[in-house]
Amino acid sequence: MQVIDNIAGMRALTHEWKCDSNSVGFVPTMGNLHEGHLTLVKRAKAHNHKVVVSIFVNPMQFGQNEDLDAYPRTINADKQKLLEAGADAVFLPSVADMYPRGLEQQTYVEVPGLSDILCGASRPGHFRGVATVVAKLFNMVRPDDAFFGEKDFQQLQVIRLMAEDLSTGITIHGVPTQRSDSGLALSSRNGYLSDEQKNTAATIYASMQYAKQAIESGERDYLALEKVLQEKLAQAGFRNDYIHIVNANTLQAASTDDSHLVILVAAYLGTTRLIDNLQVHL
Repeated sequence: MQVIDNIAGMRALTHEWKCDSNSVGFVPTMGNLHEGHLTLVKRAKAHNHKVVVSIFVNPMQFGQNEDLDAYPRTINADKQKLLEAGADAVFLPSVADMYPRGLEQQTYVEVPGLSDILCGASRPGHFRGVATVVAKLFNMVRPDDAFFGEKDFQQLQVIRLMAEDLSTGITIHGVPTQRSDSGLALSSRNGYLSDEQKNTAATIYASMQYAKQAIESGERDYLALEKVLQEKLAQAGFRNDYIHIVNANTLQAASTDDSHLVILVAAYLGTTRLIDNLQVHL
């Protein structure tokens, strides 16, 4: 596995691969890798000849009240995991490489309609930071395919629309959420939870399953169902941010005519903000 720490080297490597008729898959990450990330790498490896994984903790997507410095950085362990998962290259750009004129002077990418609702309402500017850094990484790596987890469903939809609107030609693949035996979605943020909190956090998945079963059984009063979920999570000790049942494509409130829905949950357990979702096909 090659370790690349500069843009020119990254472009040269993928250019060489493509000249040899290799397709390139790409997995952007912020590091602190877990099995969910490695599943993306393995999916990319099954789909493409070569796989690049980037590790970059992106300051542009952190808000004023979010501690960028506290984000866990485990680069040596990450590289070992990527080697074992079959990645062909790991790309480690610096903040100076990514934002040479600083954050305030950086040209940015913003996806209207999807970026200021749900998590975007709670974290203003977050999806601008995500769309900008992913667009820049796409230009640096120049992959054929890119792989993202479905756990952050809104992020996935933002990136899909960005890639389409900017005519990147890159195919965006959503990969199902990886879960622990309890149903808790794997996430770097789980490292902030105690063992007791991890057991409590599994309530999110159980509540979403309850809602999915109700919808599949014919329930169409989505607002009432959202209130039931809010009560379930509040009783378990969560402080709810939002719980919505939405159209999976537009992320707007679901109507009775919609056939592809997603149940979206964002809630705090202690000081840790957890997100999850569950899709429903009717």
